[in-house]
Amino acid sequence: MAKSLSPVCKLCRREGEKLFLKGERCFTPKCSFEKRNFAPGQHGRTAGRGGGKGMGTGRVSDFARQLRAKQKARRIYGVMERQFRRYYDTAITRRGLTGLNLLQILESRLDNLVYRLGFASSRSQARLLVAHGHFTVNERRTDVPSMLLGAGDVIAVREGSAKLTYFKDLTEYAEKRNVPSWLNRDIKGMAGTLSRMPERAGIDGNLDEQLIVEYYSRR
Repeated sequence: MAKSLSPVCKLCRREGEKLFLKGERCFTPKCSFEKRNFAPGQHGRTAGRGGGKGMGTGRVSDFARQLRAKQKARRIYGVMERQFRRYYDTAITRRGLTGLNLLQILESRLDNLVYRLGFASSRSQARLLVAHGHFTVNERRTDVPSMLLGAGDVIAVREGSAKLTYFKDLTEYAEKRNVPSWLNRDIKGMAGTLSRMPERAGIDGNLDEQLIVEYYSRR
């Protein structure tokens, strides 16, 4: 399973906004973005975040905006470029809007659903929990974070894992987390169901899927 080993706080600074990649830490004064809310690198204080020449003072090119939109989505969901491109190719083949199809694919990943259900404080933590085999899908143990689920699939904490201290203390934390309307959660049973695929209104509004489609359409 490929993963990025670069400091995740730099990714937030590169995009110019919090991506909430470190869970609870992002809501505290310890968050690096609070201390240094400028782009990383030698010229971070004076350069813009678009990635193109003259971004600090000049016009942001269309390509730069498209690239940043794609990179932000990749970083939020923790997906490498090759896999992200495969998701886009799959989204093209489905009926409906390509951009919405892409976001629905990303949202239906098992690690994302574990995070959305409040069973992990970040997607990276959810990915680790899934990889260690702590969850089941439709009563079958799985350790594949990128597994794509469909409407009606049930995610649950494995019976043996429920005895671990982390999951015993999970109820209080999970109750504080709001769950999207397209998910049903049973906190006491430590389970959740993907009741339906999310509509656009039920997905993060700070993502611009149209720019992502434009980025791949020109390549």
